[in-house]
Amino acid sequence: MLLQQNWVSPHWAWQSLGKSFLLFVFLMLQTADLEARRGHQFVWKTGHWGRCVGDCGSGGVRSRAVWCTHVEGWTAYHANCDQKDKPESQRRCFKVCDWHLELFEWEVLGWERCGLVPFAGGEVGAGACVTAQHGLQHRSVRCLQKLNRTIVTNEICEYFTPQPPAEQACLVPCPRDCVVSEFSSWSECGTGCAKSLQHRMRAVIAPPLYGGAPCPNLTESRACGAPACPLGEEEHTYSLRVGSWGECQLPHPKDVDLAGRTMQDLSLDSGERSTSGLQGYKPHHRPREVEIGYQTRQVRCVRSDGKNAALSLCMQDPVPLTFKSCVIAKDCETSEWSAWSACSRTCGWGDLAPGFRSRHRGVRSVAVGTGKPCPELEEREACSVGGKELLQPCPRFAWRTSEWKACQVSLLLDQEDPRYQKHVDLCGGGIQTREVYCVQITVELGMHRLKEVTRPVDGKLCLGPAPSASQLCNVPCPAECVVSAWSVWGPCLHENCQDHHGGRGFRMRQRQVIVDPVGTLADCPHLIESIPCEDPVCYEWIVSEGICVTDHGKCGPGNRILKAVCKNKKGEEVSHHLCSELPRPEVVACEIPCATDCVISEWSPWSPCSHSCSSKNAEGSQSRSRSILALPAEGGKACPPDRALQEHRACNDHPCVHFFWETSPWSPCSEDVLVTALNATINWSGEATCGVGIQTRKVFCMKSSSGQVTPKRCPESIRPETVRPCLLLCKKDCVVTPFSEWTRCPTACQSGNATAVKQSRYRIIIQDAAHGGQACPDTLYEERECEDIPVCPVYRWKTHRWSHCVLVPDSVRQGVPGHNEACGHGLQSRAVTCLSEYDDSADVGDCMRWAGSMPSLVQECLIPCKDDCTFSPWSKFTACSFDCESTRSRRRSLTGYIEESCTVPCPFDCKLSDWSSWSPCSSSCGPGVKVRYRWLKEKPYNGGRPCPKLDLKNQVYEAVPCYSECNQYSWVVEPWSPCKINSEQNSLHCGEGIQTRKVRCVSTAEEHGGETVPNALCNQAEIPDMMQKCSLYCPSECAVSDWGQWSTCPQVCDPNIMQTRTRQVLRSSVNTKPCPEESQMKPCILNQNCFQYQYNLTGWSGCQLGANATCGRGERHRLLSCRRSDGATVSTQLCQRLRLEKPVQTRSRCVVACAVDCQLSAWSAWSQCSHTCGAGGQMVRGRSVVLRAAGEGRPCPEQLTQHRSCPVKPCYSWLLGPWSPCRLQGGQCGDGLQVRNLTCVVHDASDSATSKPVENALCGQLPSKESVLQLPCSVPCPGDCHLTEWSEWSSCELTCINGRSFETTGRQSRSRAFIVQSPENQESCSGQAMETRPCSGGKCYDYLWKTSLWRDNVRTVWCQRSDGMNVTGGCALRTKPAEVRHCSPPCRKPFSYCTQRGVCGCERGYTEIMRSNGFLDYCMKVPGLEDKKADVKTIAGKNKPVNSKMHDIFKGWSIQPFNPDGKLKMWVYGVSAGGFLIIVFLIFTSYLMCKKTKQHQSTPPQQKPLTLAYDGDIDM
Repeated sequence: MLLQQNWVSPHWAWQSLGKSFLLFVFLMLQTADLEARRGHQFVWKTGHWGRCVGDCGSGGVRSRAVWCTHVEGWTAYHANCDQKDKPESQRRCFKVCDWHLELFEWEVLGWERCGLVPFAGGEVGAGACVTAQHGLQHRSVRCLQKLNRTIVTNEICEYFTPQPPAEQACLVPCPRDCVVSEFSSWSECGTGCAKSLQHRMRAVIAPPLYGGAPCPNLTESRACGAPACPLGEEEHTYSLRVGSWGECQLPHPKDVDLAGRTMQDLSLDSGERSTSGLQGYKPHHRPREVEIGYQTRQVRCVRSDGKNAALSLCMQDPVPLTFKSCVIAKDCETSEWSAWSACSRTCGWGDLAPGFRSRHRGVRSVAVGTGKPCPELEEREACSVGGKELLQPCPRFAWRTSEWKACQVSLLLDQEDPRYQKHVDLCGGGIQTREVYCVQITVELGMHRLKEVTRPVDGKLCLGPAPSASQLCNVPCPAECVVSAWSVWGPCLHENCQDHHGGRGFRMRQRQVIVDPVGTLADCPHLIESIPCEDPVCYEWIVSEGICVTDHGKCGPGNRILKAVCKNKKGEEVSHHLCSELPRPEVVACEIPCATDCVISEWSPWSPCSHSCSSKNAEGSQSRSRSILALPAEGGKACPPDRALQEHRACNDHPCVHFFWETSPWSPCSEDVLVTALNATINWSGEATCGVGIQTRKVFCMKSSSGQVTPKRCPESIRPETVRPCLLLCKKDCVVTPFSEWTRCPTACQSGNATAVKQSRYRIIIQDAAHGGQACPDTLYEERECEDIPVCPVYRWKTHRWSHCVLVPDSVRQGVPGHNEACGHGLQSRAVTCLSEYDDSADVGDCMRWAGSMPSLVQECLIPCKDDCTFSPWSKFTACSFDCESTRSRRRSLTGYIEESCTVPCPFDCKLSDWSSWSPCSSSCGPGVKVRYRWLKEKPYNGGRPCPKLDLKNQVYEAVPCYSECNQYSWVVEPWSPCKINSEQNSLHCGEGIQTRKVRCVSTAEEHGGETVPNALCNQAEIPDMMQKCSLYCPSECAVSDWGQWSTCPQVCDPNIMQTRTRQVLRSSVNTKPCPEESQMKPCILNQNCFQYQYNLTGWSGCQLGANATCGRGERHRLLSCRRSDGATVSTQLCQRLRLEKPVQTRSRCVVACAVDCQLSAWSAWSQCSHTCGAGGQMVRGRSVVLRAAGEGRPCPEQLTQHRSCPVKPCYSWLLGPWSPCRLQGGQCGDGLQVRNLTCVVHDASDSATSKPVENALCGQLPSKESVLQLPCSVPCPGDCHLTEWSEWSSCELTCINGRSFETTGRQSRSRAFIVQSPENQESCSGQAMETRPCSGGKCYDYLWKTSLWRDNVRTVWCQRSDGMNVTGGCALRTKPAEVRHCSPPCRKPFSYCTQRGVCGCERGYTEIMRSNGFLDYCMKVPGLEDKKADVKTIAGKNKPVNSKMHDIFKGWSIQPFNPDGKLKMWVYGVSAGGFLIIVFLIFTSYLMCKKTKQHQSTPPQQKPLTLAYDGDIDM
């Protein structure tokens, strides 16, 4: 029981565990299945990559969206998709920025050839092509980094410009078949009876193109028709055929000559024989070992039909060699590759710019015999720094400039006339320059911030055009101060009216500044002058008179009430108490004449003062007068005497000296202790300044006639200031760039005796010092000698002694009859070692690099046979005798220049004379013109500066407006004389009379004030009256005053408005006679008594420059005048009084274009010679345009480069001779060698150069590519097939479409054909060769079918090129004309045949009966052509077709009424119409004749009936 329990428990446990395990496995499988199904149901999806964002360069990042989707399309959580397969959502990229534009560019290569485009159904058939087929051509478009031309991703360049198209549609011409020439004539047959062939050949004219048919056979052969030879008497010739030399091999060990003559071990320096038996032939791996072996060839006798014959039939003397010595070929051995060098890329833009690295290997041993030559000894490959190591970004370069230097007019004027350099005060247009240099810009690593290194670098590193180094500028011309005329002297005034104690005062006059000074040290002249005076007043009473009030009655004495107003010196009314010190006038006596009193006029105004000042010799005076108007009556008050009618008084009694303040120029602005304290709080100009300083000047009181006087003589109130504040100019230190890098010393080694090489560096002044700043350094250029320049190593070849002559082994030699003796031609070798400068052993590669080509290792030798005539070696030269001339020679080569005379014509500018002086102003009143001239002295030529536009007199003139004041001269009148009465008619001496006055013309100019001048200078239209009527009233008559002034008309004239003038009654009449009128009126009529005024502007003058300027900025002017409405120009004061609106702009700025000559840089250094030697070399130098020509300056020359011949050096070169004929070395046919010579020659490299052979050492190393001096060749034996020589090159032909060239280059071809000499070999001989090469200057050719005349319905058809050459191929087969003519439909009717015209006709004796469609219906017998009694059927049976040419010609003349299309011919209608008209005409004529003869007609006699008899059976 226990046992059972023990057994059951495990069983139960196993069952329970098994169930659990199965359940676990089932759940796991379900889970895996769910996972798998879920994995198949959910997939990752990605969006497009976005733009690259982030920092410039390789620090950019681009992103894309990644999401999980169900297969049905809805989006799910990321957890549902397999995380291992999740695509990346971010990727590093190269962020392109705008400044990368200078670094990258598209590289676009040329278009490739146009290729056909296959259609869906396959290639286009040749039959479908008419002129051309559609094709597609491609080209390479890549984005490159400019600096090292490396390829980068296209996205970078696409950021700036779209990618150029990489493919385009094109046209491919139709397939062109191969074109060959006509066959030559057949070759001649032999004269014997042997079977032979004759052949003919043709050459390829144009190769097949664009899928055209290949070339046909170029040869044709046929058997000659010679009679068969009798049996056994065939004629044959025999030729000795030599085979090609076999491979060079070492002799078999049993053939070794123990004496060591077969092979030399060159590892032994002494050249001793190796006598070590077989060991001497073990392969040696040491360098410099040459093994000599042997090679053999076959010699056979060949019959003329190609079959072998017994050698004895070809035996000749000497027998050709079948063995010779040779050198065992050994390939060049090189050392192992060196380690790769460091990557050349030390900077980069991200990972876009791979660099390069290289490795080298040396030569251990050179190739011997026909061994492989040495391979390339250097290998390069692209490289990039591994890992994610960031490189320093590559530098960028940009142009920078210094500040503009001062404007220099002399630079511009030197182009015109160097004499201008003497002028100091030059102004106007000039040129200013600046330095332009290139600097490096680097990007700080990781931050991509630009950091500039201002050190100048080579300008070639900067891309794009350099900024301009010069420009036009302007130096302002100094303008002198312009002042107005002096005002009149003012009253005598106190200096200070507030403190006017003291008896001294001043009278002053003033002037104003019209034009401020520019650019001159001198300031404006003084503007105020003063004169000391006594009894000065600050205020005065200004009196105006009232009416006269009599004391008693209406006439008699009385008083005139005065009205006084107190005014200051400015004319302003002030308080009365200021004039309290002065007596105030209140009344003045006056008198109104009574009826019987004498009447006197009012005093006239005071005349102008006769002098402006008083001196010892002249004093000023002025006068006034009054006149008697009416005589007194009896008992009335008498008239005063004549002297009482005039008054005189002194005027301008001040002395003629005046005083003024004079100042020195302002001192420079300097610091001041007092002002410095203010600088902290005061900002003088609102801008950032360097502080406020002070300027000082001295002030002096000057007397006009004697110079400086005591300051008391000048009024203190107007004393100029002596100190003023000013802006301190900031100090400007000199700024220079750091020194550039030292120029590189040469990296290549220099020979030991070469001159010392120097390196230099420089720096550039960016800003000059100014205003006391730090001065610029003196040293801007430094130079030093290069250190540690490697010296080229010295290596040399050492040659050892030649070995013994090595022959072919005896076993080989003894097999040939006549060659038992060990003698003849062999080879000998030597060792060549490389030694250093110190005679140490060196590597072979070092000598090959530094010591030139290796000396030869093997040479031919000869061991004479017994029967040969031999010479001993040369003995030494005997010593020279003393009595004979000994000579020695030396060599030199020609070097120097070939001088070519040339003339560079100098340009000569147009030369004009100096300006003439200005002409006087054309107008004496108002605006006018003044002119000056210059005239032509020399015309320009050779590209000189052109002349300005000249007039007919070859002059150029300049006109400027001028203005003459209208009141420069004025009429001055003296008082009227007393009224003179004609006493003869009037005893009372009263009534009407005449009075006169003097009129003179005086100058109003200040310096000539009041001077009488000729009357012609004053305006004659305005001359005052010198005589007028007057009235002297009689006693007891009413007396009136003179007429007053006419009242003014309004500014706008109106006839309805009247102008009036009045006069007063001075004395009433005694009787009742009325007084004359007291007022007069007249209408205001335009241009009679009423005038309007307006300002008038002249046109702008030319641009006026400063005195010392020739171009640049200037001013133009226009003048202002006052014009009256009647056209007269009057004084501008009249317009000013009316206060008319004055035009504002009377001057404006302008520019006279500078005539700038083209300015060129200095010539560059001469370039290297285009030829390393010879006479045709050219050196070039150039210059660039620094400043373009402007205005009328000399234009830039077209030629900016110059060429000149180089020094002539002799050219030494290897000259290859022509290939020799094929040398068979004793045979008559078979394999041989072609050889050519290589000679060192000297020449001058010209086309017509003659070459002279010289020593080989002068040419140096042998040319590797041209060192093939022998080639295998063959001479065909009789019966062999062989290729002919190459045909001549065909003419150059272009591929054309419709007569227009499709390509720029053409093609020409040549060919060689196989010749079959024996009929037995005809089947086995095949093959031909063709070569095509491009050519220029080709032509377009057309190919047209040509035909001969038909002959028996057959003609010849051939293809002809447009130049007249008959060819095969080239013409389209589909357009080929027929060669045999057939009638359609065939001629199957009896007695019909096909005619020359291709239609069916009938035989002779038959006529054609045609159908309506133009085809033959049947042939009808023509009656009467044979014996009537003959049987027609028999005759018809005997008639055979007559195909003679004559019959055909006459057959063509048979009447054919129908066209081939079955329609009637036109002539049938014409014949029918003509016949109808003839019939009508005959009927009408018969009718007329019958009508006339009817009456006379009698009955005719009866006649017998006509019987027709016909014997025959032909149907009628």
